[in-house]
Amino acid sequence: MAKPQEKVSFGQRLKQIGMVFRFTAKQDRWFAPLAAAAVLIPLALTVVAVILWGWLWLPLGILFALLAVLIVLNLRSNKAMMNAAEGQPGAAAQIMESMRGDWRVTPAVSSTTQMDMVHLVIGRPGVILLAEGNPQRVRGLLGQEKRRLAKVIGSAPLHDYVIGQGEGELPIRKLRMTLMRLPRTLNGKDVNSLDKRLKALTSRPQMPKGAIPKNMRPPGAFRQPRGR
Repeated sequence: MAKPQEKVSFGQRLKQIGMVFRFTAKQDRWFAPLAAAAVLIPLALTVVAVILWGWLWLPLGILFALLAVLIVLNLRSNKAMMNAAEGQPGAAAQIMESMRGDWRVTPAVSSTTQMDMVHLVIGRPGVILLAEGNPQRVRGLLGQEKRRLAKVIGSAPLHDYVIGQGEGELPIRKLRMTLMRLPRTLNGKDVNSLDKRLKALTSRPQMPKGAIPKNMRPPGAFRQPRGR
């Protein structure tokens, strides 16, 4: 059974927001001016409203200022995170694991020593393969995984993407929106059934061309016994 999420205290939440503020300000030079404008414009309007209609407008003005800052923070922090993730090995799998909804992610079901890797995602749109690394090498890995998965997925849709900036590749900042727009062809029961079949398949992984990075080994990977 899944463990219940731990409640985050108000102090911890403020600490998290502060960390996001610092990260976004470091990555995005426009964040600080936009955040300042989000505070100053509502407060200026609040001062005018207080002068004209009384102090009742002060709490509303403060709330509008806080809301405006949080909106700016949300928009700019997402963009900063996408920019920071660009070109980082395993970034596509991390983004998928943070997405809302029923997405079953298995990082690096296939990989090479050059940090080329293919991630497996199962969701309502079907089976999705995300490839990261050198486009020529990962296309070969994609072909191998598609042939392997075709034996067990039946009529479930199979989508595949190469993450990158080249022609025919999917920029990582567009990954979430692209997958959210895929048609939902499976129901929850279909997803569970497909997940079980693919877990049985990936529990006996093929040895990749080289060692898989320790933090990206797929479930069920085993250590080779040492020679006597």
